[in-house]
Amino acid sequence: MSLIKFGPFTVTNQVFLRTAHSYGLVNLKPLLPGHVLVCPYRGVPRVSMLTDEEAADFYAAVQRVSKIIEQYYRADALNISIQDGPLAGQSVPHVHCHIIPRRLGDLENADEVYHLLDSKGGDLDYVFRTLKHHRNLKVLGVDNEERAPRQEEDMVDEVRRLSNYIEENHL
Repeated sequence: MSLIKFGPFTVTNQVFLRTAHSYGLVNLKPLLPGHVLVCPYRGVPRVSMLTDEEAADFYAAVQRVSKIIEQYYRADALNISIQDGPLAGQSVPHVHCHIIPRRLGDLENADEVYHLLDSKGGDLDYVFRTLKHHRNLKVLGVDNEERAPRQEEDMVDEVRRLSNYIEENHL
């Protein structure tokens, strides 16, 4: 298995789907249960910097992962979001798409998810860099600023479950 990076961070153990140019990974600190990311292997900061082949594969992976996540988490809808550049809220300079399963009543206001993406909890660079301070916590918290990053074994378990689901359902 080759090393997979998300910006400067190694995320190999968080990857549940691989395509020719992209991968899907479980989130270290999901905003809601099932919140995942899709990224191109090549770490470019802006969507416009992807080659045509990378872009086609990336968007096909987003569509595929969306279907998987919606089915697996029995979601009613999805938030699919790309923060394309720092002024748009991108905290890791590596193109990535957030896929967040939504259910009736999961947040008080449906648009609250955008506030969460822009908050410290949605700042992936901050979350990855502060992980070492939270290694002993076993919190899978979902939608508050105090939630701690998940333990690696919890993410590996989610990777295993999603990978098995993909294989069993030929997705």
